[in-house]
Amino acid sequence: MPHNNEYKQGIIYALSAYIMWGVAPLYFKIIEDVAPLDILLHRVVWSFLFILTILLVTVRFKNIRALLKQRKKIGLLVVTSLLIAVNWLIFIWSVTNGHMLDASLGYYINPIFNVLLGTVFLQEKLRKMQWVAVLLAVCAVLIELLVFGSIPWVSISLAVTFGFYGLLRKKIQADAMSGLFIETLILLPLALAYVVFIDSSSLQSFVAEGISFSLILIASGVVTTLPLLAFSAAAIRIPLSTLGFIQYIGPSLMLLLAVFMYNEPIGEHKLLSFGFIWLALIVYTADGYRFRNKQKATA
Repeated sequence: MPHNNEYKQGIIYALSAYIMWGVAPLYFKIIEDVAPLDILLHRVVWSFLFILTILLVTVRFKNIRALLKQRKKIGLLVVTSLLIAVNWLIFIWSVTNGHMLDASLGYYINPIFNVLLGTVFLQEKLRKMQWVAVLLAVCAVLIELLVFGSIPWVSISLAVTFGFYGLLRKKIQADAMSGLFIETLILLPLALAYVVFIDSSSLQSFVAEGISFSLILIASGVVTTLPLLAFSAAAIRIPLSTLGFIQYIGPSLMLLLAVFMYNEPIGEHKLLSFGFIWLALIVYTADGYRFRNKQKATA
């Protein structure tokens, strides 16, 4: 178990990250007329400049220089940068195309997927009730598959990409700011090359639409960087399984926005899928609470 103060900090960072992610669709709905890939490109550019500004103000380049000398970690950061870029793109597309419920389901599935990743890669052994939670989550995916006749690719893709992102960031053990700066640095040439050589329309619209529109797009750097910084800070302070199950806050807020603010239809079968996921979360959380109490009693 991490040091008590560090553990508490990790919990606060995790709560902050998932609350910000939960309300992020409010921002993306404002710019839903912009193509998802264009939003992603702007997000990369402005995130890089936002983080660079923070680093210049705080003079924290020492950790980055040290990290750049570690080839293995840089290689893993290349993978995490691609994973998070794919995750962003799918999330932006789902929100701007009326699939916020699918995104919510994906982030509900992610904690269960984190549990499996912790078991396979971090040797975190699962208890019986934890396996029950995993099976319930599988049932939720099977309902989507059997009822709609297709794999819920949005939900599964979001869960898998973000799950592996969290796992690798935990293995890298880089501080949040340095890791995220290098990730955006890796993506920056790809974003600029796309704008310059493939499609310059996003740059043209940015200049032509006026200052208010430009400022909204610039804000994409702040809107998506702050929760990632908080998440990365949490990932190195608390267990992956704990981090995963705090995540229910994000998809819960997303679900409420989708149904009550943006009127996405939630039929009986979709409710059944969510029901299995909620039951899985309840089972896992209750088991974790019981296990911690047992440990305290033993100590």
